[in-house]
Amino acid sequence: MQDESGKAAPGSPANTAQNSLHLNGHTVTQNGHNQTATPALQPQSESPPPSRVPSPPVTVPREQWGGKYEFLLSCIGYCVGLGNVWRFPYLCYRNGGGVFLIPYFIMLFVTGVPLFLMELSLGQYGAAGPITVWKCCPLLKGIGIGMLCVSTLVCLYYNVIIAWTFYYLGSSFQSPLPWSCDAIANAALCNGTSVNSSTGKILSPTEHFWNERVLGVVNSKGLHDPGPVRWPLALCLLAAWIIIFLCMLKGIRSSGKVVYVTATFPYFVLIVLIIRGATLEGSLQGIAFYLTPEWSRLANAQVWNDAASQIFYSLGIGVGGLLSMASYNKFDNNVIRDTIIITTGNCSTSFFAGFAIFSILGHMAWRKGVPVGKVADTGPGLAFVAYPEALALLPGSVFWSILFFLMLFMLGIDTLFGNMEGITTAVLDEFPHLRANALHKSLFLGALCFCFYLMGLLLVTDGGIYWFTLIDSFSTSFGLIIITLFMCIGISFFYGVNQFCKDIIDMICHCPPWCTKVLLYFKACWVFFTPFLLLFILTYIFIEMYNTPLHYGSYVYPRWGKALGVCMGATCCLQILIWAIVAISKETGTLKDRFQKSIRPLNSWRVNNLNSTQRVEERVEPDRVEAPFTVTLTDMDFTAMRWDMGSEA
Repeated sequence: MQDESGKAAPGSPANTAQNSLHLNGHTVTQNGHNQTATPALQPQSESPPPSRVPSPPVTVPREQWGGKYEFLLSCIGYCVGLGNVWRFPYLCYRNGGGVFLIPYFIMLFVTGVPLFLMELSLGQYGAAGPITVWKCCPLLKGIGIGMLCVSTLVCLYYNVIIAWTFYYLGSSFQSPLPWSCDAIANAALCNGTSVNSSTGKILSPTEHFWNERVLGVVNSKGLHDPGPVRWPLALCLLAAWIIIFLCMLKGIRSSGKVVYVTATFPYFVLIVLIIRGATLEGSLQGIAFYLTPEWSRLANAQVWNDAASQIFYSLGIGVGGLLSMASYNKFDNNVIRDTIIITTGNCSTSFFAGFAIFSILGHMAWRKGVPVGKVADTGPGLAFVAYPEALALLPGSVFWSILFFLMLFMLGIDTLFGNMEGITTAVLDEFPHLRANALHKSLFLGALCFCFYLMGLLLVTDGGIYWFTLIDSFSTSFGLIIITLFMCIGISFFYGVNQFCKDIIDMICHCPPWCTKVLLYFKACWVFFTPFLLLFILTYIFIEMYNTPLHYGSYVYPRWGKALGVCMGATCCLQILIWAIVAISKETGTLKDRFQKSIRPLNSWRVNNLNSTQRVEERVEPDRVEAPFTVTLTDMDFTAMRWDMGSEA
């Protein structure tokens, strides 16, 4: 019923209906019966009043990248991270030099590229984050929750690396460098009179600076003894989270502009370091050590596992960042082309970063008169001990140190953008009212960053490096592999690999012939090769985890510490089981019926994407109407009905 002002009266069906079409006069409900028949208030000679269509719920249009280069640079910046600089070169020389490239590229094309394409395609087609996108298969919603858990753990410790980088960057403005032999405080260290009490090894100035002045690990006995917070590091961590907050304050509109600098600057620094390293004495010795092949290493299973783990570590698969960034693409973006560009650029960067690293490490080995293997290291040991020591030997060491740590900062900040985007997109898609209100969205992002800062304080205590190593070792271990395995199986067998390939072709408007042929290869990988290799990696991880103790330096982790790490990984992958049970319990019928219903896409899956204006008219309404539907007709409609009935008589 309507009042004289034309508004629906309180309590009337027109007021409570969620989907309605109001013209003038009569109301017909969804089942077709005339619910109310009110004569028109206006005479027929007068113009009818405007249609009284109630305003639909406010839906904020989803943001989109300002251009295709923003998406490409964001993905390249997300993938090209610290692992390319401090992990790949070390793995390469440890696993047979140039021979390591064989299993590396095999794992890249059989697991890395197919899974990368799967994540980008799923996010772009669904235009949703890691949780909401599983409308395509509600049974596997736990995969999105698991991705969120992994992203949370990664963000927790990854920004601590940026805090270390800040500390070193600030220290690099001192001349001489505080970890060089030119500093007066390091005279005893450089004379070889300072010895590590626990290992009996002579400390270098860089080791002393890293362990005592930065970490304070010498004041901690282990995991059970974190000690006090190191406030210089805590301030660096706070500054890092403030920068993340400011860069992400306006979503991809702000972070998409920042990547023009943060994603390209590291390449400039790498080129400069390669040119400088090539002019140093002993650099060829370091390059030879990096690439000398050992063919016998191909028979070692650890080499293949290291190659696969590096692919996952570097490409950022299964964490939700790729899926979230792709959800802001235009619907008709060529996702296959982007996959090839990003993965090729990422792996090429890893390979060429080795030249920048080992040319300068070779010079340091030549200066010290020791083999390159004695000065090579991985992880934080390479970035904050071995390489700074090598830089301190160069003329103009202050400049090179500032350049190097600025590069590490840019590499880390880009990767953290992707991980944080995965978390924020997932939450904003589940709670759209946050996206509609800019203030609420800013408050949510601020609260999220502040919570991460508070939790990260544990990692900047005297014993924080022990907790850092624990989270780093288990956050992207077996839990991530299990999540990725179920994502691959779920899309291939539950959603349907043929349907998924049709979706990709549907997104690429003018799909060239080579795209269709390439999809045949990806289809074979998704159905057979990729799950098989993921099972191999998972088996190897469990065997290694059982047989190999976790340690940092000379400290061996207690059993309860390792069990805590296993619980972290298990929490991530158990989300798949928990939310699968929830999805099945929501359905009706026998267990088989429930299962079949829970793997069917929701009605809102195929109509969720509004990014392509060319496809808006092609969309169809869902088969099942999930709310009351009301249509209001005019007297003219009923006059026409009586005329039809009379003509039939």
